[in-house]
Amino acid sequence: MRYTQLFGKTVKNVSSDLESRNAELLTKAGFVDQLTAGVYTYLPLGLRVLNRIKDIVREEMDAIGGQEILMPALTPKEPWKISGRWDDPGREVMFQFEGHGDKEYALGWTHEEIVTPLVKKFVKSYKDLPVMVYQIQDKFRNEARAKAGLLRGREFSMKDLYSFHRDEAGLVAYYEKTKQAYFNVFKRCGLDAFIVRASGGTFSKYSDEYQVLTDSGEDTIFYCSACRYAENKEVAEMKGGDKCPKCKDGTIIEARAIEVGNIFMNKTKYTDAFDFKYIDETGKPQPVMMGCYGIGPSRVMGTIAEIYNDANGLKWPASIAPCDLHLIEIKSKDEKVREQATALYGALMQTGLEVLYDDREDKGAGEKFADADLIGIPKRIVISEKTLKDESVEIKDRATGETKMVKLVDLGKELEHYFGGCGCGEEHQH
Repeated sequence: MRYTQLFGKTVKNVSSDLESRNAELLTKAGFVDQLTAGVYTYLPLGLRVLNRIKDIVREEMDAIGGQEILMPALTPKEPWKISGRWDDPGREVMFQFEGHGDKEYALGWTHEEIVTPLVKKFVKSYKDLPVMVYQIQDKFRNEARAKAGLLRGREFSMKDLYSFHRDEAGLVAYYEKTKQAYFNVFKRCGLDAFIVRASGGTFSKYSDEYQVLTDSGEDTIFYCSACRYAENKEVAEMKGGDKCPKCKDGTIIEARAIEVGNIFMNKTKYTDAFDFKYIDETGKPQPVMMGCYGIGPSRVMGTIAEIYNDANGLKWPASIAPCDLHLIEIKSKDEKVREQATALYGALMQTGLEVLYDDREDKGAGEKFADADLIGIPKRIVISEKTLKDESVEIKDRATGETKMVKLVDLGKELEHYFGGCGCGEEHQH
């Protein structure tokens, strides 16, 4: 991708309404554009990051038996009436409106009421269970005050997985599988997540949240320094300085955190509402047990931006960066520099690596370097008249700031070492 052809460039001045670090950085770097409070357009670089996160989520959900579907975002009133949530006091988060013919609708902010009758159509017998389906879809919440950039929006990306089982034992076993799959997702995205006991809200008494520590977090959690047991402040029975009630060895620490995922067992709450039963081996109807599991890819992206940055800009983990390499050509009167830069760009693309090539002729080295730091691609390669005198390029690691000169003839080996073998390794998902 040539920077001169890229739609959505870096910008120097952003709105004072952007009160969070992730919103400021993602806007300045040309990843997103705010349409209105809590609603963003993902520009090409931003969409690349979002899609890489989604790909990781898909791989981990598929690995535990999830099958991807896509349900409507526009939903009729009737399923919500059946569950009781159409008129529930908590409905203020639901966008409700009237269409033609006096028919009422809601925009999906969650999909229990849609998926349960859907699965009921296909499950009749114990032989049809378990069923695990998920979707990745935009959701809508009528937030009173959308804030914190991608962390709390009115429109946001969500992966919601729903599992259906013949008994509680089956539900619990799958729930434990999902716990590990979620840790896998966050680890691959570069996040160290805690599993935190929290309120289940309208769904269940308790849920398990996945929280990532950061001073900019909206939540307060208490966690054990030894065993990592953690509770959300809203349900916490412990406080900072206490001994851990689980391992008895660690000390409880109070910290700010961002929620990046949430799972819970609502058991028969929705299957009962929709009279969803299956026929067991003896011919008797039995209740279906249900679990729900959510991850917000856009929220994960915002969290990563909050954590992986410095005074100069973003510092993306390699697994979800918009590109693998940022190639910078330093303008020169010597046409050989342009020729070599163009040839190197083509050769890098041939390896399967994804490259952002800053080919601008009207910008100097300082501005190109500043933009590269702001965009935050993990590896920067500089080719200039100076480097070519030594038949080399300069490579800079965005995370560490380390720079080194590498001979052009050795560049392939250097990249193989970094990307793991073929120049198209798992560190940079395609």
